[in-house]
Amino acid sequence: MKQTIRHLISIAAVALLVVACASIGSPDGGPYDETPPVFLGSTPEPFALGVKDKRVTLKFDEFIKIEKAAEKVVVSPPQITPPVIKTSGKGIVVELDDSLKANTTYSIDFSDAIVDNNEGNPLGNFAFLFSTGDNIDTLAVSGTVLNAENLEPIKGILVGLHSDLADSAFTTKPFERVSRTDADGRFTIRGIAPGTYRAYALQDANQNYIFDQKSEMIAYLDSLVVPTTEIRMHQDTTWIDSLTIDTIRTVPRVHYLPEDLVLTAFTETPTQRYLVKTERPELKKFSVYFSTGSDSLPLLTPLNFSGEDAYIVESSVDYDSITYWMRDTLAYYKDTLSMALTYEYTDTLGQLVPRTDTLNLVAKKTRAKILQEEEKKRKEAEKEREKRMKRGDTIPPVTTSKAQFLNIKIGGSSSMDLTANVTIDFTEPIVQINDTAIHLQRKVDTLWVDEPHLFRQRKNALMGYEVLGEWKPEVEYKVVIDSAAFTGLYGLHIKQQETTLKFKPLDQYSTLFLTIQQAKPTYVVQLLEGDKVARQKRVAKGQADFYFLKPGTYHIRIFNDRNGNGVWDTGLYESKTQAEEVYYFLGSIKTRENWDYTQEWNPTALPVDQQKPNDIKKQKSDTKERKSKNAEREAKKKKQQQQQS
Repeated sequence: MKQTIRHLISIAAVALLVVACASIGSPDGGPYDETPPVFLGSTPEPFALGVKDKRVTLKFDEFIKIEKAAEKVVVSPPQITPPVIKTSGKGIVVELDDSLKANTTYSIDFSDAIVDNNEGNPLGNFAFLFSTGDNIDTLAVSGTVLNAENLEPIKGILVGLHSDLADSAFTTKPFERVSRTDADGRFTIRGIAPGTYRAYALQDANQNYIFDQKSEMIAYLDSLVVPTTEIRMHQDTTWIDSLTIDTIRTVPRVHYLPEDLVLTAFTETPTQRYLVKTERPELKKFSVYFSTGSDSLPLLTPLNFSGEDAYIVESSVDYDSITYWMRDTLAYYKDTLSMALTYEYTDTLGQLVPRTDTLNLVAKKTRAKILQEEEKKRKEAEKEREKRMKRGDTIPPVTTSKAQFLNIKIGGSSSMDLTANVTIDFTEPIVQINDTAIHLQRKVDTLWVDEPHLFRQRKNALMGYEVLGEWKPEVEYKVVIDSAAFTGLYGLHIKQQETTLKFKPLDQYSTLFLTIQQAKPTYVVQLLEGDKVARQKRVAKGQADFYFLKPGTYHIRIFNDRNGNGVWDTGLYESKTQAEEVYYFLGSIKTRENWDYTQEWNPTALPVDQQKPNDIKKQKSDTKERKSKNAEREAKKKKQQQQQS
């Protein structure tokens, strides 16, 4: 009796899978034809056994076309040589170039690539299966692939399975079964045999179905995947017309599990280190750029100029881009600077080894060229002066060359936020600072009173500084910088500077008191304006409070800062390290002036594939795009009808 029941369930499962794989879908409605093509038949038939021919022909009820076949159509097992896919009237011909494997289930997953020829209505979720053996594997798994950094659905990424559970399978063997995600990041892998698998996603740059390039985006599940099925009862309604129900029946349907896999994809930080380029945009500085960072600066040995105290170094945090500012005029006036650069380089075995390159850096504009241009300008000015003299114009006296000053930019305005500081930026390194020549003053009635302040260099900014004060709302301040405050690398001073600023009143701000349920001390909360981080704060005792918020619409994101460096970090497959977890608050916070807001949030209450608000998703669903196009066409049609009437 039990065997009979299992047999019936198996038959029902196969029958229902045929319907699922060749479903015509439901029309979206509207005056335009939104009905997708209907699958009529094929050679070989769906789920055929013992297939030897590598040619598959499919027939439909209307003229069709295939959109982006190379991106959307996926064959399992994966084909090293891409199949040839052609349309002919109401049919499709697929020719497999690779030899067919014995006793293997093949699936041709078209996703939504098949569309009707007129309106472009897709036959969504369409797949064709056959077997070269005596039985066919019908199990399937489904899920979603998201970008680990921002939970954005990833369209068109490969998702594959390995029955080899070793970690090395992903980096040495092609996938056994594959699919590709749609515009919602959804995928279904079909034709799976019973067993235990590991699941991966791969942005396959070289189309070999193997993770063998660090630049390829990847994802992997920590848990194993065991495909299975279950029978669920569903109500099936038959309609006499659009308003009248004929019958309602309860029917069994096969569900293929798991159907809710979530893979979060990331691109690893590059580990191959090599010299990318060098440049000398100006006489007085040159730069070197590496593919990835290092723990230390490279060793630079001058060959045609003195190396003693020769330059000031401006570097990124991890030394992947470095600019050298030349100190000695005699050195930087050279048209070509020759030097030996010794740096860490990744060899063919993947090991960091020292390497020395000889560099000959030529300035984009030589000293002779600069002098030539200056002379040309002088002669042109002299000619213009002579013309004006002949016309009898008033001629200003000839002046000597203008005094040169150090360029400085002070950030401040008459409408400053209370969370801001006054920034000071230069275009060349500063070698001497006189703190006593930097003044902060506060206006009291009509008088300016000296105010205590802190002047400091901004983090990781060689030529950037800031002035910090105890800012008060609706108070006017003035930053005064004397000409002797700064001396640049090339001996220049600034003109005396004076900048007035005023801070906004308190009633122009709001406050957000955010309580994080089941919070971890490693959580960092980010307030987003669009996709940009407006404010960021680490959770303390389950709280993250944001004061002095400007009126606006904010979204909330959390990342689990596992290493405590204050920034989101990607993953690394070799050490089986996932990217740092990210969560979104489903909704937004709209703040108004002089309001306080209290919000509680459990970041793990919803699955991550249901968290990101639709209004900030960049990857839009194909269904929404089609409906939008149909709405545009309907509006255009109505307009034409109105004009004709």
